[in-house]
Amino acid sequence: MGSGILFSYPQLGVLAGVQGVVVYAIASACPLLIFAALAPIIRRKCPEGFVLTEWTRQRYGIVTALYLGALTLLTLFLYMVAELSAIGQVVEALTGLDGLPVVIVECVVTTVYTSLGGFKISFITDNIQGAMICALIIIATITIGAKTEIKPELIAESGLLDASLVGWQLVYILPVAVLTNDFFLANFWLRAFASRTDKDLWIGVSVAMVVILIVLTLVGCTGLIAVWAGTLTPEDDGSVAFFLLLEQLPNWVVGVVIVMSVCLSTAAFDSLQSAMVSSASNDIFRNRLNVWYIRAGVVLIIFPVVVLALKAPSILQIYLISDLLSAATIPVLMLGLSERFYWWRGFEVLVGGLGGILTVFIFGTIYYGDAQLGGELILLEQGLYTGDWGAFGAFVAAPVGGLIWGFIALAFRLAVQFVLAKVRGTRFDGLDYPTTMPAEDASILADTSDEVTTTTKVVGKFF
Repeated sequence: MGSGILFSYPQLGVLAGVQGVVVYAIASACPLLIFAALAPIIRRKCPEGFVLTEWTRQRYGIVTALYLGALTLLTLFLYMVAELSAIGQVVEALTGLDGLPVVIVECVVTTVYTSLGGFKISFITDNIQGAMICALIIIATITIGAKTEIKPELIAESGLLDASLVGWQLVYILPVAVLTNDFFLANFWLRAFASRTDKDLWIGVSVAMVVILIVLTLVGCTGLIAVWAGTLTPEDDGSVAFFLLLEQLPNWVVGVVIVMSVCLSTAAFDSLQSAMVSSASNDIFRNRLNVWYIRAGVVLIIFPVVVLALKAPSILQIYLISDLLSAATIPVLMLGLSERFYWWRGFEVLVGGLGGILTVFIFGTIYYGDAQLGGELILLEQGLYTGDWGAFGAFVAAPVGGLIWGFIALAFRLAVQFVLAKVRGTRFDGLDYPTTMPAEDASILADTSDEVTTTTKVVGKFF
């Protein structure tokens, strides 16, 4: 969790009320259990892997692994933009000063210590991050509770206690969005595979889920409190609700919140940097390129990240764009975990993932009667709160459309392979059960040097 939670969760509280806060908190915390459930399965299927793309390479082939690796890097890129944008806005909201210097210093500091310490340093800062979050929430809860005066008449007038159309839509949208997007976060997979035993993984994930649920619920409630205290109305920009409440508190509280927010953001950003280095090195270059070249590439990527962060729209919108990409890809990818779908190959995953995004465009064009608005729906430029069914339809169209396009791709692949088998006079093997590559063949295929090794030697079929 980075400083972005101080914007997105209060914003949802202002727009969707108690219903939105509860749904968002549960939808953000509970999907962590999927790592405890799936990581042991994937680890058994791919013992040498440590991220999802390793299993993808083994199951679906190189092309699909590169596709998933590219989406993983894009997701990390968007999260980095959101994190830097959030900390910049925190500094500006609480001090009135330009947030750019803080953003630059954070990037330099995290780059230096992650380059020297790698993921070990990131694990340490995660513990610091957890302590900072707990301290921040305790201080904010006590001071807001003691200093903020809620006006009872505004509680009923706000309508935030009532269920709403957006609130009910979020019951579906947020679990799908958060659950599928978590699959793309390599930093989560690295921590899941680093667990000593499956029992330790379940314990760690369960504790994290409870803590995150409590923290996010409390942060989201600041949006409700801000409306009920009269500091803003439900029509105002709810992303600043947390900071409007802080303006009423003593200066020392604001100072503590700024320091903790920067520490929180730094810990989140270094995890994203480390995950990007690991994903690029392993997923794209197969550990054949010196890691310092990868780190240099990540440093170069930070420049456009900073530029986009300064011009970024809603933090929540950035998350939702990433969520829509994952909602289109993850369902067709995860079919391969089941032995019943042994005939499912990488071609179906690739076509299904891209087809899911295309389906969102088709849905948006038909729903709005305008191709431009259909394209904007992919970027969710209207947000979640337009009062229509556009965003809801997008998150239905992405996974359902992805599966439909995946099965269309399956039919096409089988037809092509059947025709080729007839023409060539060979056996049709489009539905054969995948076989394990002999060790000597795998060694030849790996073609590794003494200094650099790849992790997965078995490569699945794409077509």
